[in-house]
Amino acid sequence: MNEPDFNLAEARVAIIGLGLMGGSLALGLRGRCAALYGIDPHLPTLELALSQHIVDYAESDPANLPPDVDLVILAAPVPAILALINHLPFTISHPCIVMDLGSTKRMVVEAMSQLPERFDPIGGHPICGKEKLSLANAERTLYYTAPFLLTPLERTSQRAISAANQIIEALGAKGKTLNAVDHDRILAATSHLPFLISSALALATSDEVAPFVGPGFKSTSRLAGTSSSMMLGVLQSNRENVLNALHGMQNKLAEIEAALSAGDFEKLDILLNEAQSSYHTLTGN
Repeated sequence: MNEPDFNLAEARVAIIGLGLMGGSLALGLRGRCAALYGIDPHLPTLELALSQHIVDYAESDPANLPPDVDLVILAAPVPAILALINHLPFTISHPCIVMDLGSTKRMVVEAMSQLPERFDPIGGHPICGKEKLSLANAERTLYYTAPFLLTPLERTSQRAISAANQIIEALGAKGKTLNAVDHDRILAATSHLPFLISSALALATSDEVAPFVGPGFKSTSRLAGTSSSMMLGVLQSNRENVLNALHGMQNKLAEIEAALSAGDFEKLDILLNEAQSSYHTLTGN
């Protein structure tokens, strides 16, 4: 596409999905583009978005998007993103950039590669969020200083990359580019596995200990509070990578269990010190 460079301030931007991520994106972009359209099937969400002036225009059906929209952002769970890619409105007749915010990228990028030529696709994934979803929990600064990963396709134009980077800059996020395969492998370890570990901890703990739960348990189990509607599609679309990450975790748990079972506290001390060192390396703390 030989379109002129993208200018966010002059762009008509549509966000499909006004939950936590899409709503926070809308709050962060409000006043930074020419027009901001919000699309969501939940009518109370649309009413809230309009009453709080989060968007300029609200609609429940993506098919009713204005034909002159310049950028469409798909801010929904991965299965919904895949369905939306296959049903982008044919009313959009001029070159239009399409970006998603999905937590896995390989299947999304593959679907994007089949879009008609008038669509200019680029994958995206902001590494931020909360376990409490919905527009009511959206925050204007949710993306601030967060990594925002981009997974361009071979067909992605410089205009689309420019658009994505302007959005990242407007949100105060930190952009980084990865290919979709590396993205899914890495996020399986840093995001999807922690959710499963958190869930397993919550499942393995009896309700009778609730009066004694402290900050350690709360921080470790926090991700278990995330709705399965958000995470099930992530696990389905990144199954093999998540299984590999789970196997690695099970191996380490087996080492710890074996040392504790044998009363080998010297070995246990070595493992715990290695874990501490790894924690500091991974988190920078």
